[in-house]
Amino acid sequence: MNPRSWPKELLIGLRLTLALAVMVIVYTFVITGVSQAAFNGNANGSLVSVNGKVVGSTMIGQSCPQETVAKDGSLKITIDTKYFQGRLSYTTNANTGALQPCNAANSVGSNYGPSNPLLLENTKAAVAAYTAAGVATPIPIDLVTSDFTGFDPDISEAAALAQVNMVASARGLDPARVHALVESNVQGRILWVFGEPVVNVLQLNIALDAQQSSLAG
Repeated sequence: MNPRSWPKELLIGLRLTLALAVMVIVYTFVITGVSQAAFNGNANGSLVSVNGKVVGSTMIGQSCPQETVAKDGSLKITIDTKYFQGRLSYTTNANTGALQPCNAANSVGSNYGPSNPLLLENTKAAVAAYTAAGVATPIPIDLVTSDFTGFDPDISEAAALAQVNMVASARGLDPARVHALVESNVQGRILWVFGEPVVNVLQLNIALDAQQSSLAG
């Protein structure tokens, strides 16, 4: 390259860099603007508010059964029978390493393969916990296993319906009303084709509290 052409080449490179930077900035603002206008809820975290207070996000599960490791090393699962439960969660506290279910700041799945004895042991512990809480067997598989993130916000329709009698009994509600509430919160397949019908656990529990408040009033 002719040394005399360096300034010209540098100028061309600088112009290209500036043009690319402008394109990136404009593109970012355009996409952000479209997202805020057309998909405002999704763009801002799909947050859910009750009486003006943010209580969670439809994209992050927070109604997980509480899990702790017992002295003998087995998994102890505690279920809040007044609320519909999401999937098991093996997320941990990043500082202590202790189990902290539905900790969205530290995504982690169980990573247990089919041949790992812990998968069977933990599944049996979950089945026992749900059975003791009044959930009839066979218990849907998504209630006794974890997903790959640790805070799946949805469960299957079958998993929600399996908990109807448990929740109704704990709250003193008519099981038929609770059953109807679950059915009204079933979300269909994406574009009527992809995936399976699911129930968002957070939205269902919010509707459950609202229903009981209206009955009490």
